[in-house]
Amino acid sequence: MRTVFGTAVLGISMMLGAGALMGQSASSPAPAQSAKARQLARGRYLATIGACNDCHSPKLEGLTPDPKRAFSGRPQTTMAPSENPKEIHASLDLTAWAGPWGVSYGANLTPDPETGLKKRYTEASFIKTLRTGKKPEGEDLLPPMPWILYKVMPDADLKALYAYLQTIPAINNNVKNAAPPAPAPAKR
Repeated sequence: MRTVFGTAVLGISMMLGAGALMGQSASSPAPAQSAKARQLARGRYLATIGACNDCHSPKLEGLTPDPKRAFSGRPQTTMAPSENPKEIHASLDLTAWAGPWGVSYGANLTPDPETGLKKRYTEASFIKTLRTGKKPEGEDLLPPMPWILYKVMPDADLKALYAYLQTIPAINNNVKNAAPPAPAPAKR
């Protein structure tokens, strides 16, 4: 009886061990793949907690980001907010803002090569922009873009955010350039 029991335990142990080894080699991704998957998951998480959708995505009813146009920036159909140099106003979908700086529009963050990030950003220029508040052409990032908060993020997080944005669907949407503040009326 002991021999049968011992043999059964040994056999079951060997089968479980072999199954675990086979399962490990068959289902575990290569280390590089799993590192990339972790980076993309981190980038998605950062885009979510960073509320990138708030300003960079057109909205459906009730300010819900439109998943078909995620991160594509201000749509041409969105009316610019009213301007008052002493107040901050937003468009109804939060993709355009007006204040003492003028009018700013949520940029297209998709990897579209004509109108999105791929048009003028590499990973290095993306990180530099978020560290300095200056676009590659030298323009300032305007409010409400919270680049001052992003500039303290570790390089690994900014790289993860950039990598994630490269995986979303490219959407061709030419976002209007920021407008400077209206000139003050002449004093009489």
